[in-house]
Amino acid sequence: MSERRAIFITGGGSGIGRAVAIYFAERGWFVGLADVNELGMQDTEGLLPGGFAYSHKLDVRDRAAWDVALEAFSTAAGGRIDVVFNNAGIGSGGELATMAKDEIDRCLDVNLRGVLYGAQAAYPYLKKTAPGSALINTASAAGIMGSASMSVYCATKFGVRGIAESLDAEWAVDGIKVASICPSFIDTPLLDGTGSRNSNELIRDRVTGAGLEITPAVEVAEAVWKAVHGDDLHYLVGKTAKKLNFAKRWMPGKARKQARGTFKPLGQ
Repeated sequence: MSERRAIFITGGGSGIGRAVAIYFAERGWFVGLADVNELGMQDTEGLLPGGFAYSHKLDVRDRAAWDVALEAFSTAAGGRIDVVFNNAGIGSGGELATMAKDEIDRCLDVNLRGVLYGAQAAYPYLKKTAPGSALINTASAAGIMGSASMSVYCATKFGVRGIAESLDAEWAVDGIKVASICPSFIDTPLLDGTGSRNSNELIRDRVTGAGLEITPAVEVAEAVWKAVHGDDLHYLVGKTAKKLNFAKRWMPGKARKQARGTFKPLGQ
C-alpha cells in the first residue's frame, strides 16, 4: 500500500471541490477528482502539482458507479483511500408550491441520496486505512436553520448533518472520523445561478443585496483539512453560518421572527 495519503473529492471540477483538491495536493496528498463535468476536472488537474491527481467521471446518483469510481481511484492511489469528501451538490430554491417534481427529485437525489451512496461505498476503503481515515460531507448554513423559499435545499442539508451525526456514532468503533462542513455563502459558480426556474435574479446578487458576506472557497478547504485532522463533528465556515448557529441556539424566537420577515411571495 502506498505511503502517500489519498483523498477522493466529488464535485472536484469547480468551486469548493477544486479549492480542497489544491489545498490537499499542495500538502503532498494524492487527489481523486470526481464530477459530471469532465472539462472542469481537467481545469482542476491543471492547477495541481504534477502527478498528484486522478479524475473519474461520476454521477453521484448512480450507486453502482460509486463502486467503480472508488475501486479505480484506490488502484491509482496505490491501494489506499484515506478520505472521501462528499461534496457534490446543486442549489435549489423557490416556493415549494411552485416547484416542479423533477426539481425536487434532482436536488434530493444529488444532495442527499448521493451522500448516502458515497458513504456506503466508501466504508470498506476507509475501514482499511483507519484509524485516521475520514468521511467529510458538505452540508451548509442552510442545514442549521431553515429559510423561506429553500425548503428542499434545506431538507437535504439538514439531512447531511444528520448523516454525519449518525455515522459518527456508527463508525467510531472502526476508527473512522465523520464530520460535516457547514459553509455560508462561498465564492463558487453556484452563486452565479438563480437556484429557481421561477426567478431571474442571481443568488450572488441576492446575497450582496442583503449585505451578507461571500467567503473565499479556500476557507472551506482549510475547514476540511481541520476536519480530517481534528475531532469536531460540525465545522462552520463564514460569518453567516456562525451567526445563524448562535441565533438558532440562544435566540430561537428572534431567529424565527426574522426568518418570517424576510419572506416575500413571488410577484411582490
